[in-house]
Amino acid sequence: MQVPAEVSAEAGDAAMLPCTFTHPHRHYDGPLTAIWRAGEPYAGPQVFRCTAARGSELCQTALSLHGRFRLLGNPRRNDLSLRVERLALADSGRYFCRVEFAGDAHDRYESRHGVRLRVTAAPRIVNISVLPGPAHAFRALCTAEGEPPPALSWSGPALGNSSAALPGQGHGYQVTAELPALTRDGRYTCTAANSLGRAEASVYLFRFHGTPGASTLALLLGALGLKALLLLVVLGARATRQHLGGCIPDLGGSQAQESNYENLNQMNPPGHQVPRVCCEELLGHHHPVVLHEK
Repeated sequence: MQVPAEVSAEAGDAAMLPCTFTHPHRHYDGPLTAIWRAGEPYAGPQVFRCTAARGSELCQTALSLHGRFRLLGNPRRNDLSLRVERLALADSGRYFCRVEFAGDAHDRYESRHGVRLRVTAAPRIVNISVLPGPAHAFRALCTAEGEPPPALSWSGPALGNSSAALPGQGHGYQVTAELPALTRDGRYTCTAANSLGRAEASVYLFRFHGTPGASTLALLLGALGLKALLLLVVLGARATRQHLGGCIPDLGGSQAQESNYENLNQMNPPGHQVPRVCCEELLGHHHPVVLHEK
């Protein structure tokens, strides 16, 4: 069994896994089966299998995982080369080719070391979020994937152009970095970079300390767009109700789900009912508003 040590291709493209073999039969015209395994030889899961009938050069496909594996070679001519379509990062790993001749149980051959498929990809940020931290503070998390694994950095208010974040848990082609404390309101941007490219995603944090003034209105309108305007209308209605001596309930969970401000009720556990509060009491607390942007 002859295979290369490694094949490399980019995610989304196709890759060819070469495999040729020799056998002791000078002329063999009987049934044969071609098999490809993933992970480990002899016991790994099969991702492709085809069978050629006696006297036929056509190897009829019996298994093709997710329909993405296709035989390129001709087993009758000692070629088991395989094509893998629509590559994903999860396809990275070792693959092992095998040929089985009918008859003797020992008349079967499989590559021992296999060929390593290395799938490369430019960075992609799969998640960015702001979570509550200790002492009513907030922290930010950013998870990205790519191969080679991307380096992550944060930028934002009081951080300068780049800040090395605390590395979080990562597995395989994914990495996570944490910004442990968001000390100022504004836009925080996570940047992921490797040799194939870079990607960015941002999150906005705003905490209100009373009725918003003109400068706050301008900032929100510029950064948050139409949904921020709708939120300000609600806050304005609360301020008006305060002068009238009335109270209105806080925003419900369904309103928060329809907007991008995912942290409006973040300090309340799921299913918790927000009580009715007076506007004066509401405006005396910090209510963060977070907007995601990619």
